[in-house]
Amino acid sequence: MKCRKCSRKAVINMRQHKLGLCKDHFLEWVPQQTQRFIEKYKMFPRDAKVLVAVSGGKDSLALWDILHRLGYSADGLYISLGIDAGINYSGESRRMSENFARQRGLQLQVVDIQQEYSTSIPELAETTQRGKGKPCSVCGLVKRHVMNRIALESGYDVLVTGHNLDDEAAVLFGNTLNWLSGYLRRQGPVLEASPGLVPKAKPLCRCYERELAAYALLRGIEYIYEECPHSVGAKTIYYKELLNQLEADRPSAKLSFYLSFLNAKKEGLFAQQKEELTTELNTCQSCGQLTSAPGTCSFCRLIEKVSPDA
Repeated sequence: MKCRKCSRKAVINMRQHKLGLCKDHFLEWVPQQTQRFIEKYKMFPRDAKVLVAVSGGKDSLALWDILHRLGYSADGLYISLGIDAGINYSGESRRMSENFARQRGLQLQVVDIQQEYSTSIPELAETTQRGKGKPCSVCGLVKRHVMNRIALESGYDVLVTGHNLDDEAAVLFGNTLNWLSGYLRRQGPVLEASPGLVPKAKPLCRCYERELAAYALLRGIEYIYEECPHSVGAKTIYYKELLNQLEADRPSAKLSFYLSFLNAKKEGLFAQQKEELTTELNTCQSCGQLTSAPGTCSFCRLIEKVSPDA
């Protein structure tokens, strides 16, 4: 297959776009598309101070690389979760993130959960869930709290994550399958700011995972290949597999599914359901962040269960 733009040999065939590109034009195309989505969904202005949540994986490091190439002021935040599971997952992902930043002269802030709170994600999950179930919900709670805290304390205008189209379509599929209207209402490329909560954006929300893997490979980005050990058997991965089967038969099915949802929201799909949007928020008496609960937030209550004196 030949490159659509220069007729050289294509390195990637994107069936969903009916587009093949050579290495040079593909590495131009991905940042161009990302910039288009940033503008289309009004994610953040050119002069914004951006904080990129990085995990050491291909998506978040590719996003940081893209924003740097586009000229944005973008720093990284890595949260060390203390996940080992026999492969030193946290250690390796941290090494990848630090190497990436050092090689490009970028600023990376590291928050080590074990050092800051004298516990790790697996230990928190073991204590609070009594060894039952996966630590994913605990992990999500901790990361959301830390990311918002760092973004606020350091004066960032927006927090961005490397969620790709495959991620968004899988979450959308699961939420639609169970008709979780609250989660559906909040899903989208941008989560607007509110007092005490920094705005969040997903610049790669319309980029396929396969495209980002190719981008990382062609850019020479070293990243951790292994998924989080605790993600084995996760419903989201199962939903991705189902959607991949659909995409194989119907190229662009994922993109169509996601865009149709965004259009439905824009046209007022949830216009009559505003009760969750007006939830009164309180200031946590322990950490000072906003919470819908009276007294202390979920994060602080979680930490207190492990370290009562914290």
